[in-house]
Amino acid sequence: PPNPVRKKTITSPPNPVRKKTITPPPNPLSASEEGGLISSVGMDYGKLGDLLAAWKWREADEETRRVMLAVMKREEEGWLDVESIEKFPCEDLRTIDQLWVKYSNGRFGFSVQKRIYQSLGGTRDFNGEIWSAFGDTVGWRKRGKWFYYKDIIFDLTSPEGHLPFWVVAVAGEVRSVLLSRRDL
Repeated sequence: PPNPVRKKTITSPPNPVRKKTITPPPNPLSASEEGGLISSVGMDYGKLGDLLAAWKWREADEETRRVMLAVMKREEEGWLDVESIEKFPCEDLRTIDQLWVKYSNGRFGFSVQKRIYQSLGGTRDFNGEIWSAFGDTVGWRKRGKWFYYKDIIFDLTSPEGHLPFWVVAVAGEVRSVLLSRRDL
């Protein structure tokens, strides 16, 4: 027999906060045509540059993860450890960071995160309190709770330093080593 229970559709009320619409500037060349994407291991950063130039932040975050794992040959593990971060080639780290900084108009990138992290007292040595303050500042935490990947905001309305995100998933200790690199 048919089920007499009706399903109730729940919709959230409209958000009264208006978001500013931001559109990317015209880019006559794709990032891959620009050249200058330096890699000491022969990694092609053209796709990452193209995604960032098109303001496809989520896809660029995922591509950042993919290329960083590939550079260190850690695709099977799916994460970078402290040793991998320490040995990550300077040229490649700079290229990834410069692409993020360029296409976000200075809002995103590892060097932006490093500046924020160090302004809070962050060093290479992991400190849970500083790490939590960093998470609050860049919008990875709210009310003491760390966000899941699905909660990350992939647009320019997010806080400065919000992206790239994926490295945070492995551990604060690894990120503190990354954000302490002199070459950022």
